[in-house]
Amino acid sequence: MSAARRSQTAGRLAALMALCLLVPATPLSADDWPQWRGPGRDGVWHETGIVEKFDDPQIPLRWRVPISSGYSGPTVADRRVYVTDRVVEPTEVERVLCFDWETGRKLWTHAYECRYVRVQYEAGPRASVTIDEGRTYALGTMGHLLCLDAADGRVLWKKTPGRDYDVRVPVWGISAAPLVDGDLLIVQLGGDDGACLVALDKRTGAERWRALDDKPSYSAPIIIRQAGRPVLVCWTGDHVAGLDPASGKVYWKYPFKPKRMVINVPTPVTDGRRLFLTAFYDGALMLKLHEDEPRVEKIWRRRGQSERVTDGLHAMISTPYLEGDYVYGVDSYGQLRCLEAATGDRVWEDLTATPPARWSNIHMVRNGRRMWMFNERGELIIGTLSPSGFREISRAKLIEPTTGQLSTRGGVCWSHPAYAYRHVFARNDRELVCASLAAD
Repeated sequence: MSAARRSQTAGRLAALMALCLLVPATPLSADDWPQWRGPGRDGVWHETGIVEKFDDPQIPLRWRVPISSGYSGPTVADRRVYVTDRVVEPTEVERVLCFDWETGRKLWTHAYECRYVRVQYEAGPRASVTIDEGRTYALGTMGHLLCLDAADGRVLWKKTPGRDYDVRVPVWGISAAPLVDGDLLIVQLGGDDGACLVALDKRTGAERWRALDDKPSYSAPIIIRQAGRPVLVCWTGDHVAGLDPASGKVYWKYPFKPKRMVINVPTPVTDGRRLFLTAFYDGALMLKLHEDEPRVEKIWRRRGQSERVTDGLHAMISTPYLEGDYVYGVDSYGQLRCLEAATGDRVWEDLTATPPARWSNIHMVRNGRRMWMFNERGELIIGTLSPSGFREISRAKLIEPTTGQLSTRGGVCWSHPAYAYRHVFARNDRELVCASLAAD
């Protein structure tokens, strides 16, 4: 090869290397985590190239940034991480925070005054932020609903409790993450005058429909397919209901009156044929989803004698999994259980995944054949769940428990993590952290 040809080739290689340096660091097959429980709101993480096990008892962090307290889990979209928190000095405010996903650099903050009235567990906002088409939708504890520009935090529209809606705030605050469906933003707001559920134009905030006079609950709405059509499923403080998401027409309602208080937190789960719900005091309910028309009927209902003497599954925070012939979930005092989906009978119970305690929690996310389990001690567990039992593959500490969300047992980590760009994003009452889970 001539000297001129070698020089030309070297120049091309140098230009190619320079171009590679300009390519975004986000993995090419990366997924966002733009809403509660991931892209499909189903607790499934689709990325590949993930570690098989942890090398050390502490997961190395890519970055950590200070935030204040709150129960809301982070969400990730378009190379940004979003979370909400609460600050009480010098005035009581709720905040929506946005960070660069690679560095943790704060990009913007939007704060608004929000005094908590008759709310227990005051750590901060509950609902995860929802991101859609460059917009950030944030729902606060007292019912403030904000649509912000996802890039810079500008307010595009907002709804203020007491002015736009008379919100009936439950004892633990408004909690159900907003849901985007087509051009609509659907929120379990708990408003008076038939506005337990409201659907708003996602671009303008104009109300499109309202439905149900029910008390609000803490459970996030979902969209399922039934009888060849989309059905909005919302578990309120009085019923589980199926509605036409476009019009708010109620297709079906099934009563689920609480025994003591509205305490239904987990999201309903479905396998397309059945719908499963579980609550701390009120046990578990399995409904059949009819295929000929949108209607339901009870398959079974199981409820124990008390919060300690339970039957089936009395979940507090953790959303369970309905998979094939089995249900996997976390009972009232941290018992990881497998149930027969057909009957609710217990197949097995495990006490090693999270320390037994009242409301002890695990957030479960499936990635391929493995279950990623983030427990309330801030540990990330890689394992498998099957009718044969729980098999732990690897476990490591991700973040420390803090006492803002719960002051006893040395604090907890109750916020759901996000999985995006082959990384995990988690928060406690002091900080938001990011760690790589990439195999390479």
